[in-house]
Amino acid sequence: MFEQAFKNIDDVLWKEAGCTTELDYTEQTSWLLFLKYLDALEQDKADEAALEGNKYSFILDKPYRWEEWAAPKGKDGQVDHNRAMTGDDLRDFVNQKLSPYLQGFRERATGPDTIEYKIGEIFAEIKNKISSGYNLREIIDHIDELRFRSQTEKHELSHLYEAKIKNMGNAGRNGGEYYTPRPLIRAMVQVVRPKIGERIYDGACGSAGFLCESFDFMKAKAGLTTKDARTLQERTFYGKEKKSLAYVIAIMNMILHGIEAPNIIHTNTLTENLADIQEKDRFDVVLANPPFGGKERKEVQQNFPIRTGETAFLFLQHFIKMVKAGGRGGVVIKNTFLSNGDNASVSLRKLLLESCNLHTVLDCPSGTFLGAGVKTVVLFFEKGTKTRKVWFYQLDPGRNLGKTNPLNDADLADFIALQKTFADSPKSWSVDAKTIDAASFDLSVKNPNGGEEIVHRSPQEIMDEIVALNAESAQVLENIRALL
Repeated sequence: MFEQAFKNIDDVLWKEAGCTTELDYTEQTSWLLFLKYLDALEQDKADEAALEGNKYSFILDKPYRWEEWAAPKGKDGQVDHNRAMTGDDLRDFVNQKLSPYLQGFRERATGPDTIEYKIGEIFAEIKNKISSGYNLREIIDHIDELRFRSQTEKHELSHLYEAKIKNMGNAGRNGGEYYTPRPLIRAMVQVVRPKIGERIYDGACGSAGFLCESFDFMKAKAGLTTKDARTLQERTFYGKEKKSLAYVIAIMNMILHGIEAPNIIHTNTLTENLADIQEKDRFDVVLANPPFGGKERKEVQQNFPIRTGETAFLFLQHFIKMVKAGGRGGVVIKNTFLSNGDNASVSLRKLLLESCNLHTVLDCPSGTFLGAGVKTVVLFFEKGTKTRKVWFYQLDPGRNLGKTNPLNDADLADFIALQKTFADSPKSWSVDAKTIDAASFDLSVKNPNGGEEIVHRSPQEIMDEIVALNAESAQVLENIRALL
């Protein structure tokens, strides 16, 4: 039923001129889904309060509750279409009354960690793009069919929502920013193994895949107590996201996974000066796939000791700084990071090897990230001790990865098993840190067991590096001119 409802919603959105991509479909489904979820949450809390003889104070005033404006019910429990708005009345109510009311929660909330603040944040960022009130009525009727009352229903909805995010990620270059393959995330979580009581952070959280998978991993612990459950809800998962749509999707995704008031902040993480980060700001675990290929402004680069326009390199510095001593990290980055000869890459490899124990490098094949031709590696490290030995694993599923043949959990089972003991195999080997060149800190993936040296780059990657190096050279020349 849920799957059909999602398909029906997409069919209606297809008729809307303002909704032309999977990104639009997910965005417009998200805000309506959120309001339906909020109604279910409020009803559950009101029922609980009544059982205890207490009165529940609703977050939303009555005219703005789902069952008042979106789906007023008759005695038979069905939508009363004589009372339910449609056409221009419905569209105008949403645009002129509902949206401004919901936006106002940001100012009225007691703090940013409340669900009230999240409501305000979401509706300050997201706008109704459904211009036809008749289409909006049809979509609302489909949304109203969805139920959030049981854990089974929430679980099924979270899977469907993840599927929408995946489709969005496959839709094109921009969509790929929001989606990291879940089998890869699950493998990273299993290597890092976050524990209850630790704080987990993703400063480029996209659709919050790392935080959601970490939550699923941690809540599966046997003998979970009420205190543990509260810790997971309130003091475990933290994220930051720059883009408005991703921010909204991250919140909705975490809510559907069972976290009521996600600790996600809408901000550009890279505008924070590393020198201002204090011990209280640090986290036990960092899991992330930061955007790469971006070019940050000079004023943003000033926040970092190693200055570069490459967004991913700035994020890696940020993550190293944000991990506590003894903390752990798993970060996806372009494989060219391991061997690039530019000053920023060399300096960053030196920083990583000397301030952290880089114990594992997972080399991912082409096609791991659908719609992106960039080859990637995953860096696993512990903060606070120098690297002694690096264990490499060359992931080879034995087939070409693509939309019809994506990465799956079975592909990563061998990696997870061997990584526990850093065992050698035809696909894995160790490199003593003493043998790493002290001038270049080159970490190229060179399989001594007969595998190819896979540092070959696509023409596009080579062109991207040329553009980046040209930009850095231009900046150096500009700095020299400024000194003359």
